[in-house]
Amino acid sequence: MSDLRTKAEHTAAIQRDRRVAVVVNTRSRRGRRHYFEVIEQLHESGYEPLAELSVYNPKRLRELLDTALATGPDLLIVGGGDGTLSSAVRHVAHRDVALGVLPLGTTNNFARSLGLPLDLSGAIRVFSTGKVADIDLGMADDRPFANLASFGVSVEVAGKVKPWLKRLLGRPAYPLTALTILPGHRPFRAFITVEGQRHELLTHQLNIANGRFHGGWQVARDISIDNGTLVAYQLGSGKKLRLLGETLIRATTGRWRSLAGGPFVVGREMLLETDPPMAADVDGEVRLRTPIRLRVVPNGVRVMVPDSFEDR
Repeated sequence: MSDLRTKAEHTAAIQRDRRVAVVVNTRSRRGRRHYFEVIEQLHESGYEPLAELSVYNPKRLRELLDTALATGPDLLIVGGGDGTLSSAVRHVAHRDVALGVLPLGTTNNFARSLGLPLDLSGAIRVFSTGKVADIDLGMADDRPFANLASFGVSVEVAGKVKPWLKRLLGRPAYPLTALTILPGHRPFRAFITVEGQRHELLTHQLNIANGRFHGGWQVARDISIDNGTLVAYQLGSGKKLRLLGETLIRATTGRWRSLAGGPFVVGREMLLETDPPMAADVDGEVRLRTPIRLRVVPNGVRVMVPDSFEDR
């Protein structure tokens, strides 16, 4: 990102010129309800957006992101869930534009990893009081991702969780849906090769994280979206009851050990093989199958974060 403005210059430009464009996914959990509130609060905060776009048809999301970027903003403000924000990350990666995040989804993993307020007013306030930071970008083969690649039960859960249940319950909709799938789910064997060392495990669920959160709960106390590494970890083992127990513990307490003490494999690049070959959920999109090579691109994306965010 050496051809870009410095982070300080970029922050100053956003706060001085207020050149922003806005895209809100009105199909997200809170997008439809809050779209006009988003626009109103931005105007009240002194912004006159170069574009104000709502996404009613998810198939047009990429087109509308391109339309917004064509106006030449310093800050692209995007409202939606993690899938929407992952698409936005791919659009702004390695470009001289920062991403402003409005967390309007169910789990809001990406926003949580950035330390953003989850309320609308607080998130908008960050655009005026925060700073530009460079965070890591994950790559699954040639597909960028912001937060997580997952394998196993969660891939089926993502395809079967009911939209009305997400709207009603929020985050608990995912573990509840998992309970209906787990009895018939078969474990798989995974092989993770990192720096020449091959790790083998039998599990129902494997995650490889770039961000700090999964399902709205923190993966580990000391994980970061800005430390230049990916973290692989399983939930449970090959035993369904153990997976169920760990899922319920996380859902009720959100507790995880540190990277040093937990069941984690950490590295800048990983080769994942599974038996049998499996589909991958990459930030909410199921398009890849194992074997997959995953790596991290340090400082691959510019985002607007609270001033308290530790930018390495």
